[in-house]
Order: sequence, then structure tokens, then C-alpha cells
Amino acid sequence: MVLALIEQERGSLIPVCQQTFTAARTLAKSLNVPLNAVAIGPEFPGEVYRYGVSRVYRIEHPSLLDYAPEAWAKSVAQLMSTLQPQAVVASSTDRGNEILARVGAMAGVPLAANCIQFDPGPPFRVVRFRWGGSLLEEANLHGAPKLLTIAPYVIEAREAESASEGDAETFTPTLEPRDSRVRVTLREEIESEGTNLRTAAVVVGGGRGVGSTDGFRILEELATLFGGAVGGSRVATNNGWRPHSDQIGLTGNRIAPDLYIACGISGAIQHLVGCKGAKRVMVINKDREAPFFRRADYGVVGDLHEILPALIREIRHRRSSSAI
Repeated sequence: MVLALIEQERGSLIPVCQQTFTAARTLAKSLNVPLNAVAIGPEFPGEVYRYGVSRVYRIEHPSLLDYAPEAWAKSVAQLMSTLQPQAVVASSTDRGNEILARVGAMAGVPLAANCIQFDPGPPFRVVRFRWGGSLLEEANLHGAPKLLTIAPYVIEAREAESASEGDAETFTPTLEPRDSRVRVTLREEIESEGTNLRTAAVVVGGGRGVGSTDGFRILEELATLFGGAVGGSRVATNNGWRPHSDQIGLTGNRIAPDLYIACGISGAIQHLVGCKGAKRVMVINKDREAPFFRRADYGVVGDLHEILPALIREIRHRRSSSAI
């Protein structure tokens, strides 16, 4: 079997997990084995069955009420030892990578992280992002079972042609108090007004060229016109112009909007990783040599403080004209 890790948020699969289950289903078909899933805790989103999952293994234990990486990994490792799957797959999120890295250390097998393609072979070959997505690596993956995480926003999420009947089974791991030495004890929810940065169809991002907190007001005005969200580069968040929860990049949010409008951002590789999933990118920068222009579908050379007001006026004019 192929065993895929469920990551959920408010009772639903997170979007990147939908992509991971699509990839895991393809892998299971290639190996001619069933696709099963593992959930930590008694509750899991039933939509996993729509992605071709035959059975869900619910790992239940009093120590697993909230995230504790060592306890979660040990639980998955014990389930893996019991089921003997051919492969264990997770999303390449902070949590997915951490859990499978620990599972690999416990089982003595390697982990291939950030995979975008795989061929079960033999040999089992993967293509994966390296160095923040700046290059692709082809490699043979050794060991059994195969452990791999799927890079986000590369594989399109698709439901299976037919859903299973929804079989589930409970698994109780053997854990010790020391397995929960590191655990989540408090959550502080980030309150955001309007559209969520990770799910917005249009994102307007600002960098060093925005210049200040006040400079982001024009970006917010543009985003509001599109019903979108505003984000920032690491420079913008480090300078306190935007909260760190709005950062786009390798160490921030990974976004996948229909359109990303990057204003005053040079285009460092760390930022490009964060917007790699964008379908279209428009870059506004007065430096015509800015690296971001090489990634852009549309480029405007000029001062964003002049261009954005003109763009907003034109959008409003056209909307008012079409309403008459």
C-alpha cells in the first residue's frame, strides 16, 4: 500500500494536502497497490475518500490531542512497521517534512523532500526542488519503505473518478511521557480582515520599494478593488511595514493566486519560492534590471507610487463606464 498523511484545518484537507493525495494516488496506481491514509486523532475530513483513499487509519492516544512532533512521528513509525507500506507520503509543509524526517530517523531510511515527480522504477527515481526551488535534482531513492513529501502548488489536485465506501480503522500507539517533551501548548489565531492571503485569487505584494507602512495603503486599495489580499517581502516585514504573518517567501506564506502583482520587489530566490504557484505574475519596479522581470508575465518599469494610483483610477473609470 501507499500511506498518505492527512493534514487538515477546520475539518477540511488543506489545499496542498489535496495535491499530495492526487500524487499519492498516482504512485499507488503505478505500484498497483491501494492508497490508504493516516490521521492523527479520531476526527478526519471525509473528503479524503474522494481522492481514492481505500481506508483511513486513525491514530488515537491521549498524548496526541495536540501537535507533538516526536509523539506523532513515533506513532506513524509504529503504524508503518505494522502495515509495511511500500511508500509513505506527506505534503511538503513544515509539519509534513518534520514528521517524515523524524520517521526516517527512527526507521533508518532516507527522506526525499519537495518532490515534484517520481518513477517507482526500479530504481525508484524522484525529481525534487533543491536550494529553495532554484534548481531541480534527479535522484534515486533507496530504503524501504520510500519516504517522500510532495512540493506544494506543482501537482494539480484532482479527485478520483469514484470515491470509496469510507472504511476506517483505529490504531493505538505505544508512547511514553518523554515523547511529548516538545508539544503545542498554546495557539494564537491570526485575525485577518477580508481575503486570506493563501487562498486569494489576486495578491498584491510589496517590497523595499514601497518604502513605509503608509506606502502599503495604495496596495491595499488596489487589492480591495480585486477582492484580493496584500502580502509583503521579507524586507517589508522585517522593517515592520507589514506583520510577519503577511510575508511571502521561503520562510513565509506560499501563495497560488490567479494573479500576483509584485510592487517594488527585486525578486530574490527566497521570495520567488513563495509565489511559484502563481498562475500569472505582474511586476512593477523602477529598476529595469530587477531579477523579478525574468519571472514576470507582465512587466511595468516605473515608480509604483505613480503607477498604482493611475491603475486604480483606470479600473474605477472602466467599471463606472460599464455600469452605465
